[in-house]
Amino acid sequence: MRIGELSRRSGVPVPTIKFYVRERLLPAGELTSPNQADYGPDHERRLRLIRVLLEVGGLSLAAIGEVLEAADDPGQPVIRVLGRAAEGVPPLGEGEGEAGPELEQAREDVAELLRRRGWQVDEGASAAESLAGVVAALRGVGHGGLVDLMDVYADAAETVAGADLDYVMSRVAREELVEGVVVGTVLGEAMFGALRRLAHEDVSVRRYESRAAGGPLAGGGAAGA
Repeated sequence: MRIGELSRRSGVPVPTIKFYVRERLLPAGELTSPNQADYGPDHERRLRLIRVLLEVGGLSLAAIGEVLEAADDPGQPVIRVLGRAAEGVPPLGEGEGEAGPELEQAREDVAELLRRRGWQVDEGASAAESLAGVVAALRGVGHGGLVDLMDVYADAAETVAGADLDYVMSRVAREELVEGVVVGTVLGEAMFGALRRLAHEDVSVRRYESRAAGGPLAGGGAAGA
């Protein structure tokens, strides 16, 4: 296909495609004349991946280049490529925590959580640092009791992580694996957060409003009411 058709199929403007080629994010097309080149399905798939990394994952162009380089290297184990993609996604709450005794204590709590659960994770990982910032913030606003629920949240997180990896590993191409990790990391968290809010509303109604009204749920019946 010509570059115009590639642009229409991918939704990426022609000037942007040419920029990606110059920056070596996208392989050049096969020259058919001095001024024309042909592009194939691999180019369209690569453009989709770049869009996901940029628009969904929020990665910088430099970080995208590193992820793509790893994905293109057949000598890189798949798990390392997936790790590079996940680490490139900006963590939630990045930059919100300030160094101090509260944050240091939170880091120790997170490290202890990782040891207690036997999670094979580097204590300096960006997600661990993000969690430490959340723990410090919870204590700072007087809700340190939520920190005691970390293992409960971790139980749920293990289940969700298993489902995420099952989905990701069902992909075949390395680029699809990377895309699945980025989409799962960003939109998967958004989906989990939305489901959590829905569950909060349901549990609140079942526990409190039905009891206050003396409705059927107060006695444990009519669960679908």
